[in-house]
Formats: sequence, C-alpha cells, structure tokens
Amino acid sequence: MATDPRKLRPSELCRLLNSTPLGEVTSERQIYHHRQRAGHRIGDGRTVDLLRYCAWMHQTRHAPKTEPEDDRYERMKEAARARNAALALAGRDIGELPAVENPDRKDRASRDFRYFCESYFPLTFHLDWSDDHLKVIDKIERAVVEGGLFALAMARGSGKSSIAEVACIWAVLYGHREFVCLIGSDEGHACDMLDSIKSELDSNDQLLADFPEVCFPIQALDGIANRANGQLYQGKRTQIGWTAKEIVLPTIEGSRASGAIIKVAGLTGRIRGMKFKRPDGRTVRPSLVVLDDPQTDESARSLSQCANRESILAGAVLGLSGPGKKISGIMPCTVIRPGDMADNILDRDKHPEWNGERTRMVYSFPKNESLWQRYAEIRSEGLRNGDGGAAATEFYREHREEMDEGAEVAWPQRYNHDELSAIQHAMNLKLQDEAAFFAEYQNKPLIEESVGEGMLTADEIAGKFNRMERGSVPIGCNHLTAFIDVQQKMLFYLVAAWEDDFTGYIVDYGSYPDQRRPYFTLRDARQTLVAAAQGTGLEGSIYAGLESLTEILLGREWQRDDGAAIKIGQCLIDANWGHSTDVVYQFCRQSSHAALLMPSHGRFVGASTMPFSEYKRRPGDRVGLNWRIPNTHGKRAIRHVLYDTNWWKSFVHARLSVAMGDRGCLSLFGTAAETHRLLAEHLTAEYFVKTEGRGRTVDEWKIRPEQPDNHWLDCLVGAAVAASMQGAVLFGTDGAVSRKPSRVSFKELQRRKKQ
Repeated sequence: MATDPRKLRPSELCRLLNSTPLGEVTSERQIYHHRQRAGHRIGDGRTVDLLRYCAWMHQTRHAPKTEPEDDRYERMKEAARARNAALALAGRDIGELPAVENPDRKDRASRDFRYFCESYFPLTFHLDWSDDHLKVIDKIERAVVEGGLFALAMARGSGKSSIAEVACIWAVLYGHREFVCLIGSDEGHACDMLDSIKSELDSNDQLLADFPEVCFPIQALDGIANRANGQLYQGKRTQIGWTAKEIVLPTIEGSRASGAIIKVAGLTGRIRGMKFKRPDGRTVRPSLVVLDDPQTDESARSLSQCANRESILAGAVLGLSGPGKKISGIMPCTVIRPGDMADNILDRDKHPEWNGERTRMVYSFPKNESLWQRYAEIRSEGLRNGDGGAAATEFYREHREEMDEGAEVAWPQRYNHDELSAIQHAMNLKLQDEAAFFAEYQNKPLIEESVGEGMLTADEIAGKFNRMERGSVPIGCNHLTAFIDVQQKMLFYLVAAWEDDFTGYIVDYGSYPDQRRPYFTLRDARQTLVAAAQGTGLEGSIYAGLESLTEILLGREWQRDDGAAIKIGQCLIDANWGHSTDVVYQFCRQSSHAALLMPSHGRFVGASTMPFSEYKRRPGDRVGLNWRIPNTHGKRAIRHVLYDTNWWKSFVHARLSVAMGDRGCLSLFGTAAETHRLLAEHLTAEYFVKTEGRGRTVDEWKIRPEQPDNHWLDCLVGAAVAASMQGAVLFGTDGAVSRKPSRVSFKELQRRKKQ
C-alpha cells in the first residue's frame, strides 16, 4: 500500500526521516515534542502532514530570536562586565607621561657622570669629592661610554659600591649600555645591589622629574610586581620586568632606555650563556658587567678558590658579550689578604687589562709617634671609663698642629661628628684594629703570621714537583700504596710510591666520582656517590663506589721508569666515619682484592694520652712504627690497622719539608704548581700546636676553621702508614719499632728454668 506523505503516523514519519543517507536525524520523542508545540498546524492530532511539518521546521529555525523584555538580571550582568572591563583597561594604562622638568640638566648629565651623581643623588653623595673619587669617577665614565675594564679598591665606606650602582643606572637611562649584568661574590650579594637600584628607580623624585619615561611606569606599579605583565601605555604593553633577579625598563617610543635590562648573578653561579630575548625577537647579551666585591673572606684565604674565581672572571664573565664583541667591566673590590683575587686583579703587571686603581685612606702617617702613643693611652683609658673618647679628642685639640704634621689623608671631609678631622678618624680606626685597618682602609693587608713555626705554606707544597708524569713510578721505588678516605658524597684517594728509606712520590690522587673541575669542596660536590649508583641508599652507594674505585686502582699495573710493571701492594680504607664503618668492613671482606685491602682507624694520641709505644702487646697483634694491627675478635672478624694520626701527620709534614734530592724527601708529580693548588690546600688544612703532658711533648694537629677540607692529607698519612706496613723504614726510626720476639720451644723454656 502506498504511503501518503500528508497523513503519516508519528512512527512512520520517524522511520521515513531516518531512512535518508544522513542517518538518524530525529526520534519519536522529539517528534512528539514538535507536535505539542505546533499543534494542528502540522497535522490532525493523529497523523502528521510531512509538507506542513517541514514548513514549520524551516520557519521555526530561521525566525529571529528576541531577548525577553523582563530578563533584567542578564542585562545587569552584561553591563557590570562591560564596566569592569573598562575599569581594568583604564587601570592597566598608565595614561600620559609627565613632561621632563629640567631638559638642560638631563642633557648635561648624559655626558658628565659626576654631574649626574651630584644632581640626582644628593643624599647619597652629600660630601665633597676627594681627588681619589674624581679619578675613579673619570675612569668609570670612560669604561661605560668608551668601553674597557676598570678595577678599583677604595677604603671601606668611601662609597665605591654606591658609585658602581649609580653607574649602572646612568648607563641604562641614557642608553650607553642596553644590558648590564651585576655580579657579586654570590647571588644573594648581587640581589642586594639590584634592590638598591630598584629603590632608586621607584622612589627617587629627581629621577622621576627628568626621566618620566622610565620612572613613571615603574612607580605606577605601586610595588606590585604582578602588574608589570599587563601594564599599557597608549594601548600598548610596556613590556616592563620587575623581579627579584632582573629589571627590564619599560618600552616607550622615543626613550633611550627603552627595554634596557639589568640582571644579577653570583660569580660562582650560572653565568655562561646569559642573554635576553626582546619582544621584537632580537637577542641581546650583556655589554657592561659590574662586579662588586667578587670574593668572600673564605675564598680570599684559599689559593685555589682565588685562582678559580680569576679563571671564571677571565673566561665566563668577560665572554658574556658573545663572540666578536668586547665587554666593559667595573670592579669595586677590597683586598683581604696578600695574593688574593682582588690583589692580583689590581696588580697592573699581572692584569694590565683591568687598569687597577688602589686608593688608601692615609697616604702618609703623622710623624709625631710619641704624641699619638699618648693619645692612644688617653683614649683607651677614657673608653674604659665611659667618656666615649672625649678626653682623647680634647688632647688632640690641644696638640693638633703637632699631631697632624706629616699626615696626608685621601678624603679630608671624612670624619665622625665627635671627631675633629679625617686624620683623627683614620688613627682611631688604626688603633681599634690595625690589621683590619690596613686591609679594609689601606688596601694593603698585613702579612699573616703562620700558626706554627716550621709550617709549610700551600705555595711551598704546590711548588715541590718532580717533573714526572702522572701515574709514573720512579725506578728506585719498591712499594706502592694507596689510601681511600670515605665521605658521604664522594671518595678521596691518593697513590704514593716509596723507596725503602721512605723517600716518597705522590703519583696520583683524585676523587670518585670525578668532579671534572680544578677546584671543588666536599660541600659543593656536583657528582656524588648516590648519583653515580642510582637506586641505592647511602650504604649501597658507598659500597658501589668502593668497588668501582678499587677496581680502577688495584686492577691496573703502574709502569716504573725501567719498564717494569708494579701493582699497589697495600690499600687502606678509612673506617672511622660512623655511617660507613660496617660497609667498609663488609667490602674489605667480600672484595676480589681482599688480600690488598684493610680497614683503618686513625686515633688522636695527645700529650695526655698513652702513646702507641706503651701499649701492651697481645698475642696475635702486629706492631709497627706508631701503628698496630690487633688480633681479630667480635662481629668484625677482619684485621684492621690503628695508627697515631698526630705522629704520622708530623712525619708526613717532615717529609714534605725535606729538600729535593735528600733522603726521605716527599714530592709531587707534574711540572706546574697550579696543578696541585687544591691538593696543597688539603695538605695545609691543619696546623700543629706543641703540647706537653706526661713528661713528653707532642704535636697536636688541629683543623683550620677557614679550610674544612683535609681529606687528601688523611689520604697521604694513610698511604705513609701502609708503606711502613710494607717495610719502608726511615733511617733513625727503625729502633723505635719493637722487635717481634722469636719463637722459643717448650724444651728451651724448661732448660732456662733449670739454669
């Protein structure tokens, strides 16, 4: 039967509409809703007219939609949204910039750094300039505008850091430099400098008056750094940056400082590859670097750290500008000790490129020493009595002409309110602490006295090289020993070759894992045992490290000068560190090189302690020169060696003191002292103090507070003990070793009793 499209049941209509190539387009439930809405316009209530249904659907779909007149809530929401958007846009836009207050002053300051300091920073530079200040200002101006490097050492409190900070501001405000890098001894120090610069840009009214294109957008932030990303000027983003480690000045059309960058870094931090990508896609690199006091008290006392920082300065820092470009640099610094980094950089013979300038507080001291001695006595007495030095000041007032005779100070305006002159101020500082005065104010520190008479310096040890190749054993050596010092982060090792008379040669030393840099400390180790043995804990990483290191040292043959191959005959492993003791014993028991390994324990034997020579020997003990191997018992059923660390450190120190060529001398491989800077620091990390007790005098060795790493000293001492165990004997010490008693038969004992 033919289907009438004008009279279709709802089910038939649904099947018909879904039978097209479009697939399922409707359902009976949807058709039911349409019938309810359209009523008799599309059918008679029981059937549906397909043509009228299609016409209704077309009309419904294309009918214009009108908003309901009574939907006031939706209209209110839309109005609020539009109002808030307008307010936000208005808040992001900083509006029109104020006019420049004094164009002539601004223009003159662009060519005159001294005038810039005086005009825009009157509170910072309120005293008259000294001749030294003017000389320094002139050199900084030339370094910024024309380029070049300049290092300056001025007396503490002379404003060298403030001048350097203002030089950064001057360089970027006038477009002399588009990218300035601030470098401190560490990143925290550099951030402090950046905070000072940010404070000036944000709150200096003189800068705001003449540099509104820079300071007005900065002050519009109201100290809220999150506003920087959305800030607008004339509808365009200013691209301003205001973070703890970086300043990006606002991008304003016509501004010479538009988009200039000031960034901070620590000298020993991540410096290489510093760059900034501008919104226009151009990459810029630093063109001016300011290094403020790039060394610390700790690094100044370390020759290796000084050399390391100098190499960073010559390589990473001066290479910041990129290939084919020269960077300008300003370095305000303080000489802490002779030969430190600052002292070397200021030396024009060593570093002529830095044009070092070393100023002093006093260029000539007063001639009348007797009056100043009397002044010192009066001042000390007054300070003890609580007068604050008033009596001494009065004495100086009465004899000022005689006491000032012959004196010449760099800055006559520098003295406190309770003092009469800069000369009196300088002498007060000298009387307070002479060593600090010559270091901090004269930039000529006094030579430090050694702790103990006869102590070797790091320079002396580093320079005692024998020109042999690393790993090469001299022909006269019959003993090759090693020692491994166990630490949580890494292992230190040293290999030494010995002749029978204890003439020694350090043939190799290092760390595991290898740190791959000439200077490092245990504290800043980058390659650690845990990282090298991933998936292990502390004990597991130590075990894995010992296994790898002993295979490297004991599994190889060392070549002697005559072509013979020699292997390490004894390797001691430090077992004193509590967390590693059981691991070391376990490793020495289970290692494939167990015959050559032995745990060791250094013992501090002071003057009041019973010496090794007085220990009562027990059956099974092996006794040597201030060392002994006790009989095994208990859970650690493996033999170990105990030795007197004080005696053996003095022994090793004495070997290092012996002249090259003499019997009993100890020397280092290589041809250059710079190779052994770090080793020399470890070997001089302790000093001895002669102590008396129980009728004997003992050298008691103590760690220097500024040099906490002494691990290669422990290794060298352990290697010497191992050589003694192998049979090396220094002439004159063989009688100190108690002879092992010969065996006596029971028959011989009976015969002796009868006699």
